[in-house]
Amino acid sequence: MTPQPSGSDHLPVYESLVRERGDAVAEARVVSEQAQHEASQALNWHGVALPEPASDTNGGQL
Repeated sequence: MTPQPSGSDHLPVYESLVRERGDAVAEARVVSEQAQHEASQALNWHGVALPEPASDTNGGQL
């Protein structure tokens, strides 16, 4: 059975991949937090301008 790595374990393969390709996990976390923030704002109607009511151009006649 393989022991579970702890937060203090040295992971040279992962560190090498991060240097070569970038930290996809950290980037995904940032994008996820931004999306969550934007979704929260959209659901709370923050920063949304409500449209003006349509003006009656024919004097109320059909």
